[in-house]
Amino acid sequence: MRSVIRELAARCSVAIISGRDRADVERLVDVEGLVYAGSHGFDIAGPGGLAMQYPGAAEFLPDLDRAEAALRARLEGIEGALIERKRYAIAVHYRLVSAERLAEVEAAVDATLAEASDRLRRTGGKKVYELRVRLPWDKGGAVAWLLDGLGLNGPDVLPLYLGDDETDEDAFAMLCERGGVGVLVASQPQRTLAHYRLDDPDAVGRFLHALLEVVTR
Repeated sequence: MRSVIRELAARCSVAIISGRDRADVERLVDVEGLVYAGSHGFDIAGPGGLAMQYPGAAEFLPDLDRAEAALRARLEGIEGALIERKRYAIAVHYRLVSAERLAEVEAAVDATLAEASDRLRRTGGKKVYELRVRLPWDKGGAVAWLLDGLGLNGPDVLPLYLGDDETDEDAFAMLCERGGVGVLVASQPQRTLAHYRLDDPDAVGRFLHALLEVVTR
């Protein structure tokens, strides 16, 4: 997968947009020459000095600090509940929590949100609740910013976005407006704004290899 992404990046612009912190994304992907957008697009960097930190986001860091402390206190003793602090968000993973205690996890998240509802907002994902800063920015905004910043708004450009989580729907929505193509990665059909679906990461790999053949012609 790294090999095909590296070859694609040599021929066209390739960006990795993630809810993880940008430094974590860069370490995990470990491919040079890409644009990396972390924290749902709040922190972007790429080749040629490309860089963006969403204005005003740092002002919410004290709110996230307080929310993190409250969540750790409320979730202490619930086995399997994992808190992942990111720069501009807090993820509460409940994949390992027993079914009988799931309601407690959600109640803890909601109680914490109630204390800062004017500053933070709750979003979901795969077995995760996430508290994010209350600013009008998401992966869709990041996609739009990149298309503008990289000069990719011409009629000869077809933006493609592949994603597998709830927060990727914001990017799919943006591409519906920009004439791009969204591809959902999911084993079963589900409601989505994406135009197409691939079953799993193996299917993504085959798709990227086929795409590489097209752009090298």
